[in-house]
This record gives sequence, structure tokens and C-alpha cells, in this order.
Amino acid sequence: MTGYFDGIPAIRYEGPQSTNEFAFRWYNPDEIVMGKRMEDQLRFAVAYWHSFAYQGGDPFGGQTFERPWFGDGMAKARLKADAAFELFDILGAPFYAFHDADMRPEGATFAESKRNLDEMVDYIAGKQATHKARLLWGTANMFTNRRWMSGAATNPDPDVYAYAAATVKANLDATHKLGGANYVLWGGREGYETLLNTDLGAERAHAGRFLQQVVEYKHKIGFKGAILIEPKPQEPSKHQYDFDVATVYGFLKDFGLEGEVQLNIEQGHAILAGHTFEHEIALASALGIFGSIDMNRNDYQSGWDTDQFPNNHAEKALAFYEILKAGGYTTGGTNFDAKLRRQSLDAEDLVLGHVGGMDTCARALKCAAALLESGELEAIRKDRYAGWNGKAAEDMLKGTLEAAAARVTAEGIEPQPRSGRQERLENLWNRYL
Repeated sequence: MTGYFDGIPAIRYEGPQSTNEFAFRWYNPDEIVMGKRMEDQLRFAVAYWHSFAYQGGDPFGGQTFERPWFGDGMAKARLKADAAFELFDILGAPFYAFHDADMRPEGATFAESKRNLDEMVDYIAGKQATHKARLLWGTANMFTNRRWMSGAATNPDPDVYAYAAATVKANLDATHKLGGANYVLWGGREGYETLLNTDLGAERAHAGRFLQQVVEYKHKIGFKGAILIEPKPQEPSKHQYDFDVATVYGFLKDFGLEGEVQLNIEQGHAILAGHTFEHEIALASALGIFGSIDMNRNDYQSGWDTDQFPNNHAEKALAFYEILKAGGYTTGGTNFDAKLRRQSLDAEDLVLGHVGGMDTCARALKCAAALLESGELEAIRKDRYAGWNGKAAEDMLKGTLEAAAARVTAEGIEPQPRSGRQERLENLWNRYL
């Protein structure tokens, strides 16, 4: 025991009327929602980087947090892991996620960094043997160190590409050893700032071949989890090659990977791309590449990716509606890619940030499930497109442009607009919130 969370009880479900801040009001792990336990529908994961590596800095100020595990060396890394599993236990979280740089100190060489990683993987494997939490996904931090300033797989220096390959191989091996359900590739620096010094075609080709190599290696080692890409439109690079779901799908099709790679979709990134979270989930589902989500929210006045804990169940319910409609998660889950505000200094803040986020998601899930099970919205959608079920419409799609045009004259078609009923549907939605 680290002692860091002393005095904080394990969080239990007490129901919506509870006034105990250290209790769940909506998240009841054993409640059945659409045929599954709520815990199994939501598959919550705690993000190692924000919860244990983040020091409270922002673009205008440095560290504000003081944690006993901050510092260099393997002893501090082990203490961080101890604290992490204490938090997982307090929350009853079934999963966690990590970058390599979150859980091991950087070495003077790649070999030293890998030794540190391997040692921490063994240490965390021991923690997993005696605790509930399992690994939702692992990934590599290929954006913080200055070596990645011009990208990883898209770097103009082939030696950096090789270093990126070694880094991903080490982390995929680590994820495999820990029984991870997925492996994520987040290309924080896979983009460019100016075309004046960029060969866009070459960089895109290198990124495609890199992803092919990752998939090839996954099969070689027998990793059964999903390979996920996390779209991001900007920040830090001006033009990202994985801008949004549609862009990534085109990229996957171009390199023959649409059957091999799925997407991890983040709320904040969807907003930065000019979309809604539910749009990106629905599109990924329609394209057959939905995998998992990073759950957070942005401050909509700031205009950048603030990674705050979710607190608006009405906003999140639309996203969970699309997830449930798609059949729910398979290997994916709800990862809290969310961090405390830099003034929230205490251990209690770290716990309660997650409690609030978990309750928000649970309430959103229940609202979404109730509407989906009622069938009201789907019936209205089905009726709106009912005309496409007839033989004439089916034949029109199979035929030529000329044949479709001929129907207008032959049948005297003069279509009249029908109401989209948006306000009525918004009222229907609100009744379930």
C-alpha cells in the first residue's frame, strides 16, 4: 500500500438519491442493460497517463501536482504502479490503458528503455495476478521526446522510422504479454506543419507501410486483440494524416487494411474535426471499423483539446445510443482519456473525477438503452426511408441513370417534400433523458 489514497473508501453503488460523494448514483456494475451487466456494456478503463503521469501543466504554466511517485528511477515507477492499482481497486475499474513512457523511465539508450519496460511489464503482470483490473490497450508514446518532432513513421529520417518500429514492436510485445484486448496507434506527430519542407506523398506511403508491418507482426506473434487507430485532426501538427473517421477509412482502404484495423474514437478529437462524437461513432460503425472510445469532453469556449471528465449525460447518451445500436463493444471499451484541472490537487479529486465520469456514462447508457429498446426512434427512421423498400426503387439502384430518369416521365413523378420532424424527434429524445 502506498498510503496515497488512505481514508478513501471503495466506491459502491448507492442509487440516485444518495448524498454520499464517494458513491455511485447511476453506475451499478451488476445492473442488466440490454442483456448484459452494466460493467460489461461500459468496460471502463482508467488512463495511466492522465491519472498518474500528468503533472498539472498547461501551455501557460508548469507542474502543479505533487505525487509521491513523480521522479526518475525504477523504484518510482513501481510506486506509480502500486498507486495505479489502488485507484483501480477503489473504483472497481475492470480495465486500464497505458503508454510505455507512462510506466517506465526513459533510458539513456533504446536498450535501457526496453529493459525498463520489460521489468515494469513483469511487475504489472504480478499486480494483475492479484487485482481485478486488466489491460484494455497499450500504446507507444511517439510524440513527447524531441526525436519525434518531425513524426515517427512519417519522419523524413529513416533512422527515426526504424526507432519507431522498435518502439511499437516492444510495446506490442508488452501488450501481448499483459493480455491486452487491443493495441492503439496514436499518431500525435504524424502530420506536417508546412508543405514547404514536406513530401506529403512519401510520408503517407511510409505511414501506410508502417501500419501494414504492425499488422503483419501482430499475426506473427499471435496477438488476438484489435489494432486500433485514434483519429486526431490537429494539435500538435497543423495537418494530421488521420484527421477523422472518413479520412482514416480512406487510408485503410488505400493500403488494404480495412479488414485488419479498427478505430478508437475520442470525444474531444471528434469536436476538433468539426463533427459530433456520435457522428464519428455512427460512421465508423457503418463502415465496419468501430472499435473503442476515449471518453472526455472539451471546454467549448477554449477551442482546444482540454480532456476534461464528462459531466453531461444528455450529450453522451447520443454516443452510447450509436454504440448500443452497433451491438456494443467487442474488444473495446470506455477509456477515460481525461485529466484533472491543474487546481485539483488532492487524491480525493482524482477519485471523484472518475466517479463523476463513470456515473455520467452510466446514466447516458441507461437513457440510450431505454430509447433503443422502445423502438420508437428506429421505427420513425424506418418509415422515413420506407420508399426504398419497393421493387421500383431497388431496380432503379441496379439500373442506369437513363432508366432512373425515364421513371419521372413514365410515372409522372412530382415528389412533394416531407417533414424531417427534427423538433418532434428532439422532444422524443428528451423524454428519455
